[in-house]
Amino acid sequence: MSQIITFDNVTKRFGEVTSLLALDLEVHEGEVLALLGHNGAGKTTAMKLILGLSAPSEGELRVFGAAPHGPEADRLRRRLGFLPENVGFYEQLSGREVLDYFARLKRVDRRQLDALLEQVGLGHASRRRVKTYSKGMRQRLGLAQALLGEPQLLLLDEPTTGLDPAATRDFYTTVKTLRDKGCTVLLSSHVLPGIELYIDRALILGAGRRLALGSLDELRHQAELPLTIRVRGDWPTSAPPFDIPEAENTLKQLNGHASEFQVHPSNKMAALRRLITAPGIKDIELLPPTLEHIYTHFSSTVPSRGLS
Repeated sequence: MSQIITFDNVTKRFGEVTSLLALDLEVHEGEVLALLGHNGAGKTTAMKLILGLSAPSEGELRVFGAAPHGPEADRLRRRLGFLPENVGFYEQLSGREVLDYFARLKRVDRRQLDALLEQVGLGHASRRRVKTYSKGMRQRLGLAQALLGEPQLLLLDEPTTGLDPAATRDFYTTVKTLRDKGCTVLLSSHVLPGIELYIDRALILGAGRRLALGSLDELRHQAELPLTIRVRGDWPTSAPPFDIPEAENTLKQLNGHASEFQVHPSNKMAALRRLITAPGIKDIELLPPTLEHIYTHFSSTVPSRGLS
C-alpha cells in the first residue's frame, strides 16, 4: 500500500509560537484518518502544510512523493479536494454556477456537475442563488466542490457543520464510498460519536504534539481505560444478587432491572465468569471506551492554545 502523506519530523513555527512540533506520520492510500485535538492542537496547521499553503520550518513533508509547497505544487493540488470549516461562495451565483466556476479553476470535466449536485442533495436547489441557501446547504455545496475531479486525497475540516443527522449519515456514506475507491481522506471533526464507524485510524494532537495514533482498538489498548459492563435481569430486590470484586466503581443502578459497573480490560473475563453463574441475569452488554473517552484521556492534560 503506497504512502500518500509523509511527515518526517515536521515542525512549524509562526514567530515564537510552535504550532506543530516534530510530527512523524504516514498516511496510506485508501485510508481514512481522523485528525483530533482542541483548538490550538495543530490540526489546521497540518492541513495547510499538506495543501502547500505553508512550508515546514523544519523536517520534510511529502504528498504523493513530492513537497506540496515546491515546484510540483500545482500538479499535486489537482489531485486534492479540500473542504474548509467555514465555506464562502459568491452569494449572487446559483449553486450550479458556483460549482461550474470551481470546475473551471480545477480544469476538470464540467459534465459531472449535475451528478455531483444530486450526490450531495442539492439537485433540487442547483438553480437557486447561494444567498438563499441554509448553512447546511452551503456545506453540501462545499463538499461538492471538494469532490470535483474525483480527488485522490480529500481534506475535510469540520465537514458536518450545519448538517442534520440524515445529511451527516449521507456524508459519511460518501466518505466510505470514496475510501472503497482508493481515495485517502483526512478528516478533522469535533463531533466524535459520528465518525467512529468510518475511520481507520485517529491522530490525536495536543499543543502541536502527537499524543496518540492508531486504530480504535490500538488506542483503547494504549489508554487502558476501563470498559463498562451493563447487566439486565429479574431479581426480587432492588439490589442485584451478585458481587464483582473486580469492579473499579460502585455498582450503578440504572432502573429496577439494570445495573452497570466498570472493570479494567484485564479483569473482563473474571467479571463475566461471575456474572454467567449469577441468578436472574438475562443479558450482559459490554461497552468499550468510545472515541470520545479515548480523546478525553489523551488530551485532558494538554492546555489549549489560540492557534489550530
